[in-house]
Parts: sequence; C-alpha cells; structure tokens
Amino acid sequence: MTHYLDNINGPADLKTLDRSQLPALADEIRQALITKVGVTGGHMGPNLGVVEATIAMHYVFDSPKDKFIWDVSHQSYTHKILTGRKQAFLDPAHYHDLSGYTSPQESEHDHFVVGHTGTSISMAVGMAKGRDLCGRTENVIAFIGDGSLSEGEALEGLDNAGEMTTNLIIIVNDNEMSIAPNHGGIYKGLAELRATNGASEHNLFRDFGLDYRYVEDGNDANALIDALVEVKDIDHPVVVHIHTDKGHGLERVNATREAKESGHWMLPQSVQDAMVEAGPVEDYASVSRDYLLNKMKRDRRVVVLSAGTPGNGGFGPKEREQAGDQFVDVGIAEQHAVAAISGIAKAGGKPVYEVTSTFLQRAYDQLQQDLALQGTAATIIAAGFGDAIGPGDNTHSNIFDIAMTNTIPGLTGLAPATKEEYLAMLDWSIDHAGRPVVIAEPGTLTRETDLALTPEEPVAAPFTDGDLKYRTIVKGAKVAILALGNFLPLGLKVRETLAQSGIGATVIDPRVYSDLDVAALGVLKDDHDVVVTLEDGALVGGFGERIAAYYGSSDMKVLTYGAHKELTDREPTETLYARYRLNPEQIVQDVLEVLR
Repeated sequence: MTHYLDNINGPADLKTLDRSQLPALADEIRQALITKVGVTGGHMGPNLGVVEATIAMHYVFDSPKDKFIWDVSHQSYTHKILTGRKQAFLDPAHYHDLSGYTSPQESEHDHFVVGHTGTSISMAVGMAKGRDLCGRTENVIAFIGDGSLSEGEALEGLDNAGEMTTNLIIIVNDNEMSIAPNHGGIYKGLAELRATNGASEHNLFRDFGLDYRYVEDGNDANALIDALVEVKDIDHPVVVHIHTDKGHGLERVNATREAKESGHWMLPQSVQDAMVEAGPVEDYASVSRDYLLNKMKRDRRVVVLSAGTPGNGGFGPKEREQAGDQFVDVGIAEQHAVAAISGIAKAGGKPVYEVTSTFLQRAYDQLQQDLALQGTAATIIAAGFGDAIGPGDNTHSNIFDIAMTNTIPGLTGLAPATKEEYLAMLDWSIDHAGRPVVIAEPGTLTRETDLALTPEEPVAAPFTDGDLKYRTIVKGAKVAILALGNFLPLGLKVRETLAQSGIGATVIDPRVYSDLDVAALGVLKDDHDVVVTLEDGALVGGFGERIAAYYGSSDMKVLTYGAHKELTDREPTETLYARYRLNPEQIVQDVLEVLR
C-alpha cells in the first residue's frame, strides 16, 4: 500500500501532508525498502533506521536549496524516494536503476558521490565556507552516523567546525552501532549523553565549541521536526544528536546486536536462501579466519586487527569472542590501524591487519611513513584484489591494491594465486619475513589441484625468502604469460586458446609484485618474443607497467592487460572484460597480431 507515497514526487509534495500523516508515510517507505532490498540486496539496517529522520529533514528544510551531505550515503534510500526517484524502489523493473549511494548524476538533491565514511562534516564545512564567500544564506546539513565518528577526518571536521561563526547543522545519527558494535572511548561519552537525555557535562561536541541539541526518539518524525525547526537558519554551528534504532521495523534485522550486524548490508533473499541450502562454502575469508584462529591458539603474540569491518575477514561475533584480546576492532580508523600494527610489531607482537583494499587506500601515508619506513614486521591482508574488475560501485573500487603499494620502498607485496600459496605466504609473513608485507588476497578460491596443469614448480612448504621469485606453472616458448594472483586461471585459459594456433606458451605465476624477478625475466629473452601480463587491477602504476619498463630497451614485445584509468560504476563484468580485452580470445588475437 502506497497511499501517501503515490502522491509524493518531490519534497514540495511532502510538505503538503499534515504532520499527523507522517508516521503512515514512514510505514509505507519502510515497507518499500524491505521489499526492494530483499530482492536486490543492499544496506538494509542503516536505511530502515533513518526513515523518520529523512522525512523530517525534507519536511523542514528546502532541498536542493538547502544542502544535505550524507556521510557514506549508505543511508540515503529514503532521501532518494522523497526526491523524485521512488520508481526505483517501487517498481521491480526499475530496481537496478540507481546507485546505492548519492550521485549528482541522478539528482540535483545529491551533491557528492560518497561511499567512504567520515567525510560529511568536512564537506559540509567546505560548502558552508563556499556559500559564505558567494553571499548566499542556505542551510548546510551534514548527516553522520555515530560509527563514523571514530574516523579521523570526522574529528578533524568537528574541530574546524567548532571555530566557525556561520550556519552549519550536523545531525549525528546515534544508533549505537557501526557495521559491527562501536569501539573506542568516544562511545562512552555518547552513551552518557543518551543516559542523561543530552544533559551530561561530558559532551564531546560542546568541547569542540559546538552548540548542541538532543532528541531521544530519533524514530519519531514529529519530535525530529520540532528539533530541526529550532535550528533551521541558525547563525552558528550546531550538533543535533538523535538516537535511532538500526533496522527499525524489521525484527529479523533488529532483534539482537548480531542481527543488526549481519543486517547492515544484505545479499538478496534468494541468494541467502540458496547459500543456506548449499551449506558452508570455503572462501578466503573462512580460510583466513580458520588459519588465524589456530595460529592465535599456538602463539599468544599473534593479534588480528580490523577497522570496523570484522565480518569481511570472517570474524563474526563468535569468532571475535573466541579470539578474545587477540582480536582488536579499532573502529573506522584505517590510518590508526596501520600505525598501530607497526607499534605492535615493534613491541614484539605479530600483527595481522585484515582490510578491504578500497579502505586501505585511506592510509597511504601511514603505509609509507609509519610502517614501511620503520621496517616493522607486520602483515596486511588486502581483500578485494581478486575480482576487482567487476560490477562494483565507483566509491568502492578495489583496483588500486598493486598500484597503491607497488611504489613504497620497504613494503613487500605478494599476490598468491591459490589457497596453498596464500597460506604459505601468510605463515611466512607472520613468522619469518621480518618486514612489512601486504598480501593481495585473491577472489575466487583456487586450489593447486584446480589448475589445468601440474605446476612445474610446486608451492614451497614452508615458504621462505628464497621463494620470493616467480614460479613457472608450465614451460613453453615464443609467448610467456605472467598471470598475477587471481588471474592465473585466466592465464591458463589464454595458453589453452593459443595452443589451438600451434603455440605452446609459458605460464608464470609471478607471486611477488613489489619487486622484479630479473633472473626469470632475463631467461625469457632467450626463447620468447612476446610477454603478456595479466592483473586484476589498475594498469597505471601496476605490475604490467613494471614488466614493460624492464623490457623497454630489448626486442621483447609486451602486452599488458588490466583495468583502464577510470572508475566504473555498476558495469557488468563481461562489459568491462570486453572493453579491457581481457577475454582469452581477445588476448590471443592481440598476441597473434604482434607475432605476424
């Protein structure tokens, strides 16, 4: 039933409703969200919790004149519904029309493409400054979740906002959760503010020099409207702290903290049902989790860190409890995490930081200055490298792993191709490397037995410093295929296709992307005319570029394959592969053309 929603095609229509009708509208929107996300997957919990808050914002303010800046923007679904995009939430034929995040290309009501956390206050501070310089008077409103407050940029934004003397409204959506439970001392202060109805003298926001309001029931649209009316057109920065319920209105997401965590982002219900029917499937998250839990039992010095995304590494609530103090969630604080593992290693510990690579790029300076420059023996597992060229959002691209870490002196970068290789490298990195190591975790799990051929050089067990070189999977001539990490199976398919033209190619698993195996590359000059490099990531700054540079002064022809210098948004994998000429037939066509 969409009795009220049928007549809302923009914020102006919302304002025609009586305030007594808003709870019914919220129910309609909430049901639409539950239905759609159940089919398509997406951020369920965050969006269900802010339906009333979003209604109140659009009821009081005048978007797009007044500017809404959504932190992460993974809670902007109701905003999209109220700003002329409801069809994508009501009509299954249009379910996939929109991004899961804000996008100025979609609507004038969206001002930034946002998918990483902690940015909204800084962007709002900047927009307020720009507004003042241009002589305008609109409201600038940042909407940020409590989980994002552990991110350093959010605190920098608050600090800068505290000395402003102009309109700036910061809505802090406090649902007592990040993706997983919050971690950090800042949350003790938020809990005290909730317990005292905002009256505690220990007030972080006032300490920053900001005005402050508190709304206990952040799922009461009318209570929120009253608070926002009070601060509209305010002449100084103010924080409106609202207490909401993550997953509000859907019991299976809202029942427990575990449910809130698993319901933060959900696969389509059909996929979930199929996974339950199929039973547990081994993947790299489960491989890492099982290995690390066993390692912790045997060695007290091993500790695993996460920056607010423990589930991505397979550490759910039960696994975290099992690990005890050997698992640390530092909250959404990637820069701190990298510096912290350096400190742990310096003190004699054996730290492993599990992180999705799109978030690791937030700590580039710390990778260089706090880790690599120090030479401390820490391990980073960068998930997302495998299957990086795919239909993801432009804000969550994982194509930069190699390019990001490839140029940092003192940082050893490894790209395993199989489960056995991954575990051997991980064990070596933790116990024997004696230096900082980044392991680009593959995507699809491949075992040595899954390879089409028995490798001429099997995986060494245990892995040693002497294994930091390329390994030959099959020896051939004329064409050499260097297939990095996740793309080793693709390299074998290219060899198979080349064989149909009478060419028996060499296939090499490079394994190490941070340093060249000049001995192996030099040998290829003797009986090969073409080298093909395959990498599941960006070409610019990547592995293939280094190989091409090495052969630059020789007669060797080098063909490099990977992602172009662009950020793609929800494009099908097959479309990208065709554009990047990553299909075996296209690669073989290019090779044969060069050999003519």
